[in-house]
Amino acid sequence: QVQLVESGGGLVQEGGSLRLSCATSGRTVSNYAMGWFRQAPGKEREFVAAITRSGAFSDSANSVKGRFTISRDSAKNTVYLQMNSLKPEDTAVYYCAAKIGNRFTYTATDYDYWGQGTQVTVSS
Repeated sequence: QVQLVESGGGLVQEGGSLRLSCATSGRTVSNYAMGWFRQAPGKEREFVAAITRSGAFSDSANSVKGRFTISRDSAKNTVYLQMNSLKPEDTAVYYCAAKIGNRFTYTATDYDYWGQGTQVTVSS
């Protein structure tokens, strides 16, 4: 079992930056592929970015590609989402998720553990 706790959300102006952190406890984060998802009001939860257990491969949604970067620090048991050039449409609750195994997927239901989420609000 692993517990995930997100932090770093907040209110930022359009064009600004935030870095989300996902701290893990219980089992080490290096046992899991990790992902970030987001959910805006009235919308389905959607894939944002993910990284393999090894950290060798990652991917992000087309809507954030070139602006968001996922990374992991196994020594700190933490996964990060660096978000630059934020847009109002990035406003959502952001969730960290862990998936048993090395490979990530783009489907939320494939992930085994979830954090409680952190709110990101981008004002225009």
